[in-house]
Amino acid sequence: MKLSDICKKLSRDYEGEDREIGGFQAIQDALGEHIVYLENENFLDSFKNTKAGAAIVLEKHKQFAPKGCSIIVSQNPHLDMALLSELFASKVIGSTSKPPQIDSSAVVMPNVYIGNGAIVKANVTIMHGAYIGENVTIEEGTIIYPNAVIYNNCIIGKRCHLLANCVIGSDGFGYAHTKEGVHVKIYHLGNVILEDDVEIGACTTIDRAVFGSTIVKKGTKIDNLVQIGHNCELGEHCIIVSQTGLAGSSILGRNVVMGGQSATSGHLRVGDFAVVAARGGVSKTLEGGKVYSGFPIMLHKEWLKAQAKLARFFKEKKI
Repeated sequence: MKLSDICKKLSRDYEGEDREIGGFQAIQDALGEHIVYLENENFLDSFKNTKAGAAIVLEKHKQFAPKGCSIIVSQNPHLDMALLSELFASKVIGSTSKPPQIDSSAVVMPNVYIGNGAIVKANVTIMHGAYIGENVTIEEGTIIYPNAVIYNNCIIGKRCHLLANCVIGSDGFGYAHTKEGVHVKIYHLGNVILEDDVEIGACTTIDRAVFGSTIVKKGTKIDNLVQIGHNCELGEHCIIVSQTGLAGSSILGRNVVMGGQSATSGHLRVGDFAVVAARGGVSKTLEGGKVYSGFPIMLHKEWLKAQAKLARFFKEKKI
């Protein structure tokens, strides 16, 4: 799609060369065929070095565009990105006519749907009622339990277990907002990648990325009723306990433990071997190798002291 055609949807002009645009991409990963958007100044350094062919930016940021990057000046880049995302969204059904490839050793039970372009490799088991979308890849030895759903373009590694009713690759909860308060859907153009030996609990949901991939690295085990937001990255061998919620773009290091009903606020990091106790609310980046509790989040030993002081205060006041 030509940049000039994209601009027609926004009723706006562009500065620079008209070029073919294949889709949106994250600023740091973009190439010449991609368009990016910049609103948050935390990404300004990345923008200065982006290889993107075009960018949607505020007037004050266009001076930082690298040479050769065409510019669309916007008062609300996030909203314009949402409006344009639909242009690049693939079809829900019919994105490919290539029939699925199912290895002869795979076991596929009745009432399973497998979309065109899907690849099901050796010794995979797919149980009754599962839905496998178009262009999904399922590697050797994986077991898909009843009524699990894998949306289009997702990649499932070797020896994974996807338990009943889990959902992999649904759109994240992402909207831009007009001045009038209308919520504009952001079409999520990425996918989900589960590496080898990952287990996903029953009724757990993992959202696809806006751009790029939501990634769960090898050996990670996720309990039932967990929500993983778009563009999250979970390191190797994490343990995520039931009813945990990770907001979008949360990054966990390796061997992180998230206790039951704990949560993150998104766009933060939890370091390697950190432990967040049950109901801990992570609102900032955490150093690895330590145990944290409470909300606002603090070191577990400090949280215990705080609880003891509270109990003592109410006892002394006889409240």
